[in-house]
Amino acid sequence: MSSHLNKDLKEKDKEKMEEMQREIDAAEAELREEASPEEEASEETAEEPKADEIEALKAELQEKDDRLKRLQADFENFRRRTGKEREELSAVVTQELLKDMLPILDNFDRAMAAEQKDGEAFQKGVEMLYQQFKETLAKNGLEPIEAEGKKFDPNFHQAVMRTADPDKEDDTVSQVLQAGYQAKGRVIRPAMVQVVAN
Repeated sequence: MSSHLNKDLKEKDKEKMEEMQREIDAAEAELREEASPEEEASEETAEEPKADEIEALKAELQEKDDRLKRLQADFENFRRRTGKEREELSAVVTQELLKDMLPILDNFDRAMAAEQKDGEAFQKGVEMLYQQFKETLAKNGLEPIEAEGKKFDPNFHQAVMRTADPDKEDDTVSQVLQAGYQAKGRVIRPAMVQVVAN
């Protein structure tokens, strides 16, 4: 939900920023063309301009300068507004994640308050909490990075040890020392692995 909304907002923001930038560039180009000193010098030498023509040109230049300033102000306001919207969206996403985590916190509170006479029941309760925690994170887009037995990929794996193993190819991950995770295609933490080097 939030990733689709965020993507739509980014696309609209990008289109609006490009449109505003084109308008600013066009206005600046017009100002440069009209204020070109070579053109003014050649016009003055060819024929002395009349006072009313000068005033008309000054008024037109002032109008274009005002337009450029308005466009730049609009662009700055747009940037501020989209930044604020992005912050608000981020806050909503964070709130949703925390809301999903509250039942797990409640279950931990219950487990800590219960009498711990039966070790097996306690172990089962902890396993249930672990499973609930994993499901909540998966629901919010967290995925483990597959590593063991895969070809080493520096985009997803961090090699911390090398080992010799004649039964496996070079650069194969032989052991995962710490799980890695990604969220919606972005690596949050690479998997810490041991890699085969024969």
